[in-house]
Order: sequence, then C-alpha cells, then structure tokens
Amino acid sequence: MQTKILLEEDEMPKQWYNMQADLPTPLDPVYSARTGKPATPDDFSAIFPMELIKQEVSTKRYIDIPEEVADILRLWRPSPLFRAHRLEKHLKTPAKIYYKWEGVSAAGSHKPNTAIPQTYYNMKEGVERIATETGAGQWGSSLAFATSIFDMECTVYMVRTSYDQKPYRKVMMKTWGAECLSSPTTQTESGRAMLEKDPDTPGSLGIAISEAVEDAATHDNTNYALGSVLNHVCLHQTIVGQETQKQLESVEETADVIIGCVGGGSNFAGLAFPFIHDKLNGKNPDLEVIAVEPTACPTLTKGLFAYDYGDVAGLTPLMKMFTLGHDFVPPAIHAGGLRYHGDSPIVSQLYEDGIIGARSCHQNEVFEAAVTFAKAEGLIVAPEAAHAVRVAIDVALECRQTGEEKTIVFNNTGHGHFDMSSYEAYFAGSLVDYEYPAELIKDSLTRLPKVAQ
Repeated sequence: MQTKILLEEDEMPKQWYNMQADLPTPLDPVYSARTGKPATPDDFSAIFPMELIKQEVSTKRYIDIPEEVADILRLWRPSPLFRAHRLEKHLKTPAKIYYKWEGVSAAGSHKPNTAIPQTYYNMKEGVERIATETGAGQWGSSLAFATSIFDMECTVYMVRTSYDQKPYRKVMMKTWGAECLSSPTTQTESGRAMLEKDPDTPGSLGIAISEAVEDAATHDNTNYALGSVLNHVCLHQTIVGQETQKQLESVEETADVIIGCVGGGSNFAGLAFPFIHDKLNGKNPDLEVIAVEPTACPTLTKGLFAYDYGDVAGLTPLMKMFTLGHDFVPPAIHAGGLRYHGDSPIVSQLYEDGIIGARSCHQNEVFEAAVTFAKAEGLIVAPEAAHAVRVAIDVALECRQTGEEKTIVFNNTGHGHFDMSSYEAYFAGSLVDYEYPAELIKDSLTRLPKVAQ
C-alpha cells in the first residue's frame, strides 16, 4: 500500500506548460489603463522584465525552464504526492484521494515556484529591488526568499487584516531581508487615498497591488512582481501538475477529479492546466475540474465576466476576467490569500467555456475539513489549502453515497504553521460565516471600467 509517491530530481519537468496554446477560446486582448487601447510591451516594460512580458503573451505550448532556476527549484522539487489512505478510511469512501504537497518549499507553499523565476528574470535585467503585495503572506515570504537568493531588495505590502492575523509571516520576510508594510500605508498616493476614504479598512489585495505597482512605477531601480492571476505566473506553477501526472502514471492511476482553491488562480492553474490539456486532447475527456473559493469572495460563482482593473486604484491594465469589481473589499476572512476581487484571465475563460466548474465554501466548514484532515493525515494546512480539502472530502462523501470509485486529486498548497490564530478562532467558535455580500458586489460592479472593443 503506497502512501508517498516520489520522483527523482532528474524527473523534474524541464519545461513549463503554457495553457494559452490550447485554449478553445483565445483570451481577449488586454487594454492599457493609460491609453485605453490594446496593451503593447511598452505598457508593461516599466514594471516587468522583457522575458516575463514575452511569456505573458506567448502561445508556445512549452517554455524552457532556465537551468539556474531549475537548480534552485530542486531544493524542494519534485514535491511528493500522497495517497490519503487514513482519510479515505475515516470517510468510509470507495474513492481514492491523492494530494500534491507543496508545503515542502522553503517558504512552506507553492509560491516559490514562480517567485524564483520572476526574481531571476529581473536580476538578469539589472533590477535592484522588487515591490509586491501579499494577502496571507505566503507570496510575500516566497518573494523575500527568492530575492535573498539573488541578493536583491524587496518591499512587501501586506493586506492589513493578514498583517495583524499572521505576524510570523512578516517575521519570515524580515528574516530573509525584506521590508514588510501593513497595507494600506501612508507611503503611496493610493494607500493614502484609501485611508482617507476608510481609516479602518481591513485592506485588500486590490489595494495592496495598487501600492506595489505605484512603488515600482515611481522608482527607476524597482520592478513589480505578482504572485497570481497573470499568465506567466500560472505558467510557472504548471510544474506542479506535470509532476503530479508523472506520479499518478507511476502507480497506474488516472485522475477523475482535480481540485484546487482559487483566489487569483495560480495554484489551481498549476495543478489543473496540464490535466486540462489531457481533457481537451481526448486523453481524459471525462475529467472533472473544480475551483474552490470563499463564499465571502465568490468571484467565479457570483462574479461578472467583464473587463476590470487588477487593483483598486486602476493602475494595472484592463483584463477580461470574472470579477466582483476592483474596489470591492471582501470581509476579513482568515483565508487571506483568497480575498481577491478578480481571477486569472485563463482560469476565467475556462470557466466561461464550461471546461471547469466552481464551488464556494464558508470558512467554518473549511476549518472543519482542515481539522478532519489533520487528525487523519497529520498535516495542518493553510486556510487557503483547506478549501480544496473541504471539496475533496465532499466529493469523497458523494462517492460514498453513489458507490463510485473515483480518483480525486487536490493541490495541498501549503502548511498552516503560521495560521494558528485562525485555528484558535475556529476552536473558540468565533469565526464568522459571512454571507455572500450581494449588495456590496452589486454596487462595486456598477463602477466597472468601460472598454471600447
């Protein structure tokens, strides 16, 4: 009975898989916030290195991983795939449950998979400093780790509610030499504007993105890095799904259901995109793919497929995506990494085309699933990853009712060792199950930008 499935170092993928090559419906163009016209490389060159701009628009199916990047990724990759035998037994399900464990990275999550290449490409172009935002702190700590490796400076704007809830994430960043600020700050125009509007705001990823983009655009030695949403970020994460495919093949298994939590969409994309390729090319046509999001921030399940900014201040280009409105500030749930108003354009297009499905969950049921998982499998997972755990358990219980022997695979994106205050709140019964904030979202959607197509 095999529980842990490993790959050798030389089996780590040598290329990233680009979902853009196989989209049934090509992505709509990105529009410049500055000109209102389709964006050109010049619209991105002030904050991104050229190699990432090329990856953002590429439709080449496979893109080589530089050896310098691969050498660092091998510090924790290939990551293990586990069969959750004890969880299956506890649930009395005929289903098989596998999870890809990304908590083995230095920062404890999947985020370094893209932090390393993004920092590498910036370093190659002589950039000295990177500014970014972070929700729960997984991305900020990952970028701090990456910039320490390449001897670069790093400034992280951390969403205020997570800055307060997860103090040890900012200690991680400081340990790796990064500056971590509670967003919104008084150091940027966009931060000051938000504080003037609402001094008690819990912050949001949209606000923090505005601050980081403004920082990068106003300093010649600084570029911006994003931990999710954009095409090149999803591209870098596909190393997760490609490894998982090899691991399943080694035990002669085929996935029936793929599950991942979704905030901006990068970890979901990382696991799902290589499997969606198999679904589209006929190799696994009946595959079910499920994106899981918080009920308090239900971007796919309740949002609108429309052009919107990626940030509150409207500094980013306009992208076609499922959105709740760029100035929507989600309730202060403990899954800080999922509190984003929009989604990856590629994930959004796949959902619009019916290739993937989506479910939303309240945070109490999510933590209930996380505790069940911890008791069965031993791992205490991050609140974000626990959303995938919740739906994996739900699908397994559905199989118990139907008798189906499905193979369920989910991306276990990282550990919850710095989320103990969240677990403490759950055990104390003080977690609030925020209802879908329909009126707030309706109001926010009235302010979507207009695009002349």
